[in-house]
Amino acid sequence: MANPIEVLLKEKRTFKPPKAFAAHAVAQPRIYKDATNPVRFWEKEARALDWFKPWRKALEWKPPYAKWFVGGKLNVSYNCLDRHVAGPRRTKAALIWEGEPGDTRTLTYWDLYREVNRFAAALRQQGVRKGARVTIYLPMVPEAAIAMLACTRIGAPHNVVFGGFSPDALRERIRDSESRVLVTADGGYRRGGVVPLKKNADEALLECPTVKTVVVLKRTGQEVPMQRGRDVWWDEFVKEAAAFCKPEPMDAEDLLYLLYTSGSTGKPKGIIHTTGGYLTGVTATTRYVFDLHEGDTFWCTADVGWVTGHSYVVYGPLANGATTLMYEGAPNWPEPDRFWRIVAKYGVTVLYTAPTAIRAFMKWGPEWPKKHDLRSLRLLGTVGEPINPEAWIWYHEIIGGKRCPIVDTWWQTETGGIMITPLPGAIPTKPGSATLPFFGVVPEVVDDQGNPVPRNSGGKLVIRKPWPNMLRGIWGDPQRYKEVYWREIKGAYFTGDGCRQDKDGYFWIVGRIDDVLNVAGHRIGTAEVESALVSNPNVAEAAVVGRPDELKGQALVAFVTLKSGIKAQPELRDELRRHVAKEIGPVAKPDDIRFAEALPKTRSGKIMRRLLKQIAAGTEIKGDTTTLEDFNVLARLSQSEE
Repeated sequence: MANPIEVLLKEKRTFKPPKAFAAHAVAQPRIYKDATNPVRFWEKEARALDWFKPWRKALEWKPPYAKWFVGGKLNVSYNCLDRHVAGPRRTKAALIWEGEPGDTRTLTYWDLYREVNRFAAALRQQGVRKGARVTIYLPMVPEAAIAMLACTRIGAPHNVVFGGFSPDALRERIRDSESRVLVTADGGYRRGGVVPLKKNADEALLECPTVKTVVVLKRTGQEVPMQRGRDVWWDEFVKEAAAFCKPEPMDAEDLLYLLYTSGSTGKPKGIIHTTGGYLTGVTATTRYVFDLHEGDTFWCTADVGWVTGHSYVVYGPLANGATTLMYEGAPNWPEPDRFWRIVAKYGVTVLYTAPTAIRAFMKWGPEWPKKHDLRSLRLLGTVGEPINPEAWIWYHEIIGGKRCPIVDTWWQTETGGIMITPLPGAIPTKPGSATLPFFGVVPEVVDDQGNPVPRNSGGKLVIRKPWPNMLRGIWGDPQRYKEVYWREIKGAYFTGDGCRQDKDGYFWIVGRIDDVLNVAGHRIGTAEVESALVSNPNVAEAAVVGRPDELKGQALVAFVTLKSGIKAQPELRDELRRHVAKEIGPVAKPDDIRFAEALPKTRSGKIMRRLLKQIAAGTEIKGDTTTLEDFNVLARLSQSEE
């Protein structure tokens, strides 16, 4: 690497696990010594599942392709349901659900088992066989999990499409996966309005000849057109279905699901995840990382349309026999305390959410969580992007009452499950660091040639050895798989992220390599500048992007959202530039600070930096904007003064 990524953030605070928590933690410190052989560790974890046929070989590795638990046969639905209903968990709450309007349902393991069997039997009756793809386009309702599990029961790979996606995005994913069945709803609720899912689906299906059956759930009760011979209401679809559907024995390497991840340009990539390795990985990480005990109520706030929802709303918790919670709507509807109202109402013990959401909670103010009794919480988690130390501390103090450990997890759609994470009872945590790799995961920070960089130097994050729940390829495009993930650093999986490892071996993600800017010969990770800005008491959220600059190569442009009650004034711009210089150095001072009421985000909460780059450069807004949560944000930013 000609110029290494410069490490500017200096965070020295550490937090030891509370003694009472550590004493009863699932993961004890000694486990790090017990898990030094990755393959042996993963074999032990795989044995915690029920297999119809044992594997003959744990791992076959022919870079860049891995096969795990070769020859073994199992079924995901069986592991998530059948083995629990055969014992005392039969009457335990498997899924607690709350809709945005306030309607609620609780399904026991027996309830969920019954519903999954009926829907699986109906799919089989419709001619859906092992290997046939099914697309699911639903709101966050129990039927989304039921449809996913029903697909796994009969060996039909599912392709879940986020309910906020446009007809064009849905069409692309149906066509690429060649799905023959679409499962959708009349609509879903979002911020008091109705998302027209059936209308979107009908528009998408105008160019999807492979789809022969559309199953429609009645969620909102609005009138929607139903095409004769193709469309069928969910209740009608399952009315004559058998009460039991025999689970299909699946080879460990059989396709479990496709999940499409879209870059800033180009065709979405259909990430391939297979059965045995994926289930082993998410079952183990759920148990150890979230310290799952029998009485826990676990709430991962992600939508099932994203990999986080697959792994830590549905499969990980249910394979462990846990109680998982689902919520349909927005965190601030009808008021900014909706999340805390839910935590208090259901006695949530483990909460897993995104740093973007935490920064929004900070902006809305601590008075909202303080209205509710959050003492049921005992563990907090974050996912989706690096969490800045200031947000970490707020989460720890205001939500966790200074008593809850925080697991700051790093992973990707492609990795299938958590890769770098604290184990809450086993190691101290540092605000902003994902800490240490999970057992059997071998990450490394390297330069452009693939050589390890010294501690506290920035570089590219790669994974050196295969892990069970890793992606097995890109659907229909093996060449793209090799080029995107394996060409950059020979013999290693390239994550696309910049990172550093500190003197204690802890990993600090500094953001996407694409977001590392070359400013006057210095390679600066934008995540560190954003973190410095948010550490100012006036700032709720910040996004930093680069714009072309004749002198420096790139100039730093910061979009800043202020906390409630703080006015955007010219003097504050100067104060924030001085603050960044003091916190991490003059080289990182933003050249331009623009105040914004809000930042452009997807409905999953991710800031759309691609759009901010175009605004900063003064160019025309291009590319897909259909996943924007609020289109007015973009209009206001485009009109704002520089």
